[in-house]
Amino acid sequence: MDTSFSWTRFVNFLAQRTNEILQLAGEHLAVVLISLAIALVVGIGIGALVWNRPIGRATALTAAGIAITIPSLAVLALLSPILGLGWGPSIVALVFYALLPIIRNTVVGLREVPAQIVESARGMGMGRTRILVTTQLPIAWPVIMTGVRVSAQMTVGIAAIAAYVAGPGLGQYIFTGLSSMGSFNSVNYALTGTVATIILALLIDAAFIFVARATTSKGLRA
Repeated sequence: MDTSFSWTRFVNFLAQRTNEILQLAGEHLAVVLISLAIALVVGIGIGALVWNRPIGRATALTAAGIAITIPSLAVLALLSPILGLGWGPSIVALVFYALLPIIRNTVVGLREVPAQIVESARGMGMGRTRILVTTQLPIAWPVIMTGVRVSAQMTVGIAAIAAYVAGPGLGQYIFTGLSSMGSFNSVNYALTGTVATIILALLIDAAFIFVARATTSKGLRA
């Protein structure tokens, strides 16, 4: 049996599995967006709590920085006995890795808000929470969204690795191809999963550029 790569066989492979590929891409997108939504809430919350507290800020950024150095396969392997296989460990692992860019950029964005603006808000009788929500976070939002875009790219890649614990998404094709190397469709599986993951990452990044622009006040747009 000829197992060498052929463009003709690859096109036929795609045509026969279009629905399955689209379903896996949809699952991949869903697990990434769910994880990013959770990471956004947690990351902004932590950043807002520690941005003006040197010890808390250093602790949060150091902890998130150390966490991101742990190999993703190790994190997934540790989570699977607790959360089982599939979506659970995948989402927790993705949130785990998405936090650092969001926390860091929230801290940077809030620290870059001009002190005069904060003082003016105080002079108008606003409390600390109201100033944070109505003044500081909107000004810091473009910087925060840059962190979200970085997290999005990371989570798209790590979501593919989550197939190791039966996670959803295109990683299933990649692992199928690698585990059956030498078989008739092994390269087709791996190539399809890899290319589709790259395309999905580009589309998500483009979408976040649009979202960032649409949610940033006109006066802050570059």
